Amino acid sequence: MINPKLKLLPIVFLTPIIAFAASDDDQAWNSTIKPQYFAGKEIPENTDIITLETPYRAEDPALVPISVKSKIVQTPERYIKKITMFVDNNPYPFVGEFGFTPESGKADLSMRVRVNTYSFVRAVAELNNGELVTTKQFVKASGGCSAPIGADLDAAMQRLGKMKFRLDEAPKSGEPSLVQLLISHPNITGMQMDQVTRFIKKSNFVEKLKVTFNGKPVLTAKTDIAISADPNFRFYFVPKESGELKAEISDTSCESPTSRSVCTPGKSYTQSYDVKL
Repeated sequence: MINPKLKLLPIVFLTPIIAFAASDDDQAWNSTIKPQYFAGKEIPENTDIITLETPYRAEDPALVPISVKSKIVQTPERYIKKITMFVDNNPYPFVGEFGFTPESGKADLSMRVRVNTYSFVRAVAELNNGELVTTKQFVKASGGCSAPIGADLDAAMQRLGKMKFRLDEAPKSGEPSLVQLLISHPNITGMQMDQVTRFIKKSNFVEKLKVTFNGKPVLTAKTDIAISADPNFRFYFVPKESGELKAEISDTSCESPTSRSVCTPGKSYTQSYDVKL
């Protein structure tokens, strides 16, 4: 029995608050990102073509793992041509534009990104017929773009541009094979403080990536400051014979972390790996 002397507290319903928060987090996409990158185009949400996997709450905002999974087979007749990634509420939302071909086998891609504040992470897929679809996941993280560089920047600069391919399983002829590309690069955002000098470091990040197998493109990318330090990408390729898997990257520096009007081309690096069938 309830004690009549006890004062009952009013019931507070949180659902409307949550709804408003989700609406606010979609604002950057609707008002800025979509008009800038896809003006006048319809982009329905469609998880029958791609899905996005992210943690709901990130352990490290500067190393948030994300994976795009494709639901269609890459064939010459129908394939995912491009996937563009965004973190809506980052200072510079654009994460990267990733190109695929039928030789990719699967338009699947995994990487680690920086998330600066609570935000939707978004993937927009473009098929070879021009069709656009999108999917998104909400991630709770803060401070990823301004997280300190650390005291070992000199060591990181010494191994700048070194790359390594890793295949977990022996590739099979004619089948999509998973490969990981690891890149040594601090990917400085231009918003990070050097823990030794206490100065903000000028941005310096991997801007372009191209992976080929026997000269045919498997993965191409234009990336930006949201990609984590020491980037690594997991993707697929289809070997039909033994040959050379080759990665080429180039970096750049920009005066402002949020503007690409004044950027200076940096250095280029290459790495090859012999694939045996």
